[in-house]
Amino acid sequence: MSKPSCADADGVSPTTFAPLKNLTFRSIWLATQVSSLGWLMQTVAISWLMATISKSDLNVALVQASTTLPAFFLSVFAGAIADNFSRRKVMFAGWCVIALASALLACLVSLELVDPWIVLGLSFLAGCGVAFTDPAWHASVGDVLRKSDVPAAVTLISVGYNAVRSIGPALGGFVVASFGPLSAFALATLSYLALLWTIQRCKWKVPSSPLPRESMATAIHDGVRFTAMSSEIKAAIARGTLFGLASIAILALLPLVARDQLSAGPIAYGILMAGFGTGAFAAGICNNVLRRTLSQERLITLACIACAACALSLALTPSLAVAAIALTLGGAGWVVTWTGLDVSVQLASPRWVVGRTLSIYYAFCSGGIAVGSWLWGTVAQTYSLSWALESSAGALLLAAATGFLLPIREWRESDQDPQGFDAPAVALDLKPRSGPIVVKIDYLIPEKHVEAFLEHMRERRRVQSRVGARHWTLQRDLQEPCRWTETFRTPTWTDYLRLNHRLTAADKELDERLLELSAKELAPQTKLSIERPTGQARKRHQPTPFFSRP
Repeated sequence: MSKPSCADADGVSPTTFAPLKNLTFRSIWLATQVSSLGWLMQTVAISWLMATISKSDLNVALVQASTTLPAFFLSVFAGAIADNFSRRKVMFAGWCVIALASALLACLVSLELVDPWIVLGLSFLAGCGVAFTDPAWHASVGDVLRKSDVPAAVTLISVGYNAVRSIGPALGGFVVASFGPLSAFALATLSYLALLWTIQRCKWKVPSSPLPRESMATAIHDGVRFTAMSSEIKAAIARGTLFGLASIAILALLPLVARDQLSAGPIAYGILMAGFGTGAFAAGICNNVLRRTLSQERLITLACIACAACALSLALTPSLAVAAIALTLGGAGWVVTWTGLDVSVQLASPRWVVGRTLSIYYAFCSGGIAVGSWLWGTVAQTYSLSWALESSAGALLLAAATGFLLPIREWRESDQDPQGFDAPAVALDLKPRSGPIVVKIDYLIPEKHVEAFLEHMRERRRVQSRVGARHWTLQRDLQEPCRWTETFRTPTWTDYLRLNHRLTAADKELDERLLELSAKELAPQTKLSIERPTGQARKRHQPTPFFSRP
């Protein structure tokens, strides 16, 4: 039987549910909801299993850390893989690891061979799978859908997960209470197999690069460099890390709230998680309306305050109903914050590097969540559960205040797709590793345009440097002051070609503005050179280093 390929749909409109008209996105999105249901049931089972086999509050809180810490260590590596290999295959491999961890948990529970370290270890293994699947799936959204539909798609991914969160934990609590953790782990494994079948069935086209694949070290270096030079991405990373560290106390300590403060069992824990998911689902559905009413920065600030109110309420209330209502508010703040930050990173990233920028963002946010889980668990064990939640509320208010220093800009839909590049004709027979290549671009700028020219060149330095230019300089001719020369280098000829292939339409708009400033009689002229060593002459038997070969 042949495997059908999911096709794209046309006529997508800019609404929250518009991405579901695309068959590929819809198929994987629906299958993801099934796997998310299994994941949440597994999360409830693991958390409650840990609460029953260990008396340590820290061990219970470390369940959250064990699933998020792998993303801190592996996400950057996973992002480089997602940008250099098939993102669909990376997703498939990641979910295979998650399914394996769940199946092993089921086997060990059935054999009664579990202890806290085994539970944490297999949770860590599942987290390793998540570290690979999340960057690949979120980066694939821009491959499957049009750029204008990315914000709605990211919102739908968050809404779908939190819609399942509104019933998954309660269902998981019921399954654990009625049939035991083994049944929850078995059902979770089956849900992962359903998603694996869907990913195998659905295929989508991704533009191929005419250039050779980057080495992993170079790919990671380029991703880190691009991220470091993007103020929008750095602001999102800083805000996400702080929010994750402060807010994770709500979820990490929730089993203790149910067990100790409310004196309840797994069903009550599932109800509390359902309250959190209900608030997240409602906020996701209203996200487009909220964005039209308030700025993105204002939304994130209010969301942090809502999570702070949730943490404070959990610290003070002995009532299950009040706690569930407070968690509804916390869930709304959770989804608004993460959706806003995620979309900000996606829209600030060209397609060639989006997997890496998202992975770096996830790495820092996951690190914040992991550290927060350990921190609040330690505080709860050393002092008290109430003190940990109250401290978390204070930290969330500080996270809200960071908006004054690191504001999140409004979402802008710009063309971030590479525009392609035709290699210039050269007189030498260059090999891919020939280099270093020196690029010089001469501009003839009238005196009246010098200030505007310098302003544009500051932006050009940032654009060229983040796609691979090195040692960028700008010189002014002392004998002919109207002549300016932009100079930069690339290590090899392939790096020069890759640099130009990475430039987007938004980047190339800068070339048009510089052309308008140039003297009409002379457009900018580009000159390419290859560096040659002039040191001590080599003996005949010494091989010629690659950088000197034309």
